Amino acid sequence: MRELFVHPVKGLSAQPLAQVALRPGEGIPHDRVFALARPDGRYHAGTREGLPKQEFFALVSDHRLSGVDARFDAGTEVLVARVAGHEVLKADLGTDEGVGEAMRFFARLLDLPAGMVPVLAREPGRRFTDATAAGDRPMNWISMINLSSVRDLESRTGATVDPKRFRANVLVDGLPAWSEVDLIGEEFGLDGVRVRAVRQTRRCAATEVGPGTGRRDLPVVSLLQRTYGHQFMGIYLEVLTAGVVRTGGEVVV
Repeated sequence: MRELFVHPVKGLSAQPLAQVALRPGEGIPHDRVFALARPDGRYHAGTREGLPKQEFFALVSDHRLSGVDARFDAGTEVLVARVAGHEVLKADLGTDEGVGEAMRFFARLLDLPAGMVPVLAREPGRRFTDATAAGDRPMNWISMINLSSVRDLESRTGATVDPKRFRANVLVDGLPAWSEVDLIGEEFGLDGVRVRAVRQTRRCAATEVGPGTGRRDLPVVSLLQRTYGHQFMGIYLEVLTAGVVRTGGEVVV
């Protein structure tokens, strides 16, 4: 495995991990446990149903979010945001005051109308992944990108494609390009943890946004469609056994 990532807040930047403990049927700890819900949308405190990404401020529609380097400390529940290397927010999401400060910051960043602020979505035991709309089990899938497939897309299109555009939890190297598709329905090992490949990942306009740039700068979905006749890149995995996976760990197919 080349890299591991967690995305504590849906739509905000990835945080690299050196290692992570996985449990059967569960996703990456703290991944997408927060989201910025639209105040006029379907989310409200206590919502237990899976909601589509359109109910949240996210990269698919709000490219400015990618210009923020966000770091969340799960131990203290403090969210720190930097723009161009400068700290612009430090808020304790465990307090009403901190949540209010954070939501006002994102309202300014997103240039929302006066009086409109996002709602911090957080529900114990739930994740705001794109797969959540398909049910509680998909909510806990983890996402994997085969770097060889990304390089194949680059070689066929002449474009430079940062793998972080796909916002995956696991980046793997050493597999043949697109061989991950053949794993659907099969079990294999991630650094000794058994996983099952369950579904390909259909890409959306969020991949058009450059990581860290705050700009929509590459038509990834169109490139996939023109090059391969589909809009998939990466697969979802279901964790079957407990264990610790580490950056540099072996993928055994």
